[in-house]
Amino acid sequence: MKHLKLEDRTCYDGSQIQPMWAFKTFGIKDSSIISWMGPMKIEPNHLVDFEDVGLEIKGNNMLHFIVEHFDVQPANINMCYHRQRILVMIIKDILNDFGIRTSRKGDDLYIKKSSSKNDKIGKLSVSIATCSISSMKIHFALNLTEKGTPKDVETAGLFECGLINEDICIITEKICKNYIIEIESITEDISKTKVF
Repeated sequence: MKHLKLEDRTCYDGSQIQPMWAFKTFGIKDSSIISWMGPMKIEPNHLVDFEDVGLEIKGNNMLHFIVEHFDVQPANINMCYHRQRILVMIIKDILNDFGIRTSRKGDDLYIKKSSSKNDKIGKLSVSIATCSISSMKIHFALNLTEKGTPKDVETAGLFECGLINEDICIITEKICKNYIIEIESITEDISKTKVF
């Protein structure tokens, strides 16, 4: 599995969840995880989650991950959602190592935001998993800032939590490395297990 870190501020508009995006755009002929920082504004014709129809899904600056797996044919949506949860839990653990305490509900991460009046819970992430005939795809993104997020959603951002760009670069590398290790470890365990 390959990791590619993009240096430009590509806007995630939902088209990147289409199958073979990494191959068509970057020539990657393998399962991959692509990471980058940039804005998000999902176009209505690129929505994958039926619950999101009619909602604004946007942010001025986010940390994006696009995962694509080709190792199961035909692609399996159930396995894709399990892998999405693995990715989310890896991210939760790594953020914890940086002092960012999150709670998880399904594929979303939340942060308690303290103020002088009360505590609010801010949504830190967005994510979706889907399949084509040939591959499983995951998009996961963390808000780097609350700026530009929908006004009707209480959100949180990593910069507002005290992290800086250098922290984000380290976190990104750790997330991608740990995800690849986890997937490869599962494959190795399968290959050495006696089955009946």
